[in-house]
Amino acid sequence: MSDISIDDAKPRAQTALANSPIYELRDLAVERRDDMLLLSGRVSSFYYKQLAQEAVRSVCKGIEVVNSIRVE
Repeated sequence: MSDISIDDAKPRAQTALANSPIYELRDLAVERRDDMLLLSGRVSSFYYKQLAQEAVRSVCKGIEVVNSIRVE
């Protein structure tokens, strides 16, 4: 059972990324796919990719997060 509903998860995830002090994370996309969230977009390092995932997981406990962010 999730701590939050999937309907609440997407806006929470988008807000977490939009409010990030790391500018690159603000332009990442969050999509709902069935009962999970898909992160996509581009960042310049694997560290930023991981930070984006953790920012979303911290506000979407119990929701599966698929990290499809590309590092370029």
